Amino acid sequence: MASPPRLKRRREFLRVAGKGSRAARPSLVLQALPETAGPLRVGFTATKKLGNAVVRNRAKRRLREAARLLLGQDAPPGWDLVLIGREGTGGRRFDQLLADLRGALRQAGVLPQGSGRPQPPAAGP
Repeated sequence: MASPPRLKRRREFLRVAGKGSRAARPSLVLQALPETAGPLRVGFTATKKLGNAVVRNRAKRRLREAARLLLGQDAPPGWDLVLIGREGTGGRRFDQLLADLRGALRQAGVLPQGSGRPQPPAAGP
């Protein structure tokens, strides 16, 4: 699966934060802005409140992988998304992180409410 295109410029992040809607979950905050044309693009950020660079980078890596799994190929076009890491991002079980992201995407209207996307298999017995 390919990763969705990225938001990289500060002004893109600020535009989504200023005009978009927000959905908060224990492990992340999603900011979503519908656009009329173009592919879905995703940006990732983590503030210094989370901890040092190692902690922030781990949180962003986990968010990138969750976004790749949920939005990789069948991403609905026309959205700019910003995923913000929270304290729970680094230590939360990955299946719970995916559920948080899926719920936030539904709340923001990116995914339909009854989206039957396949979930990755649960780890362990």
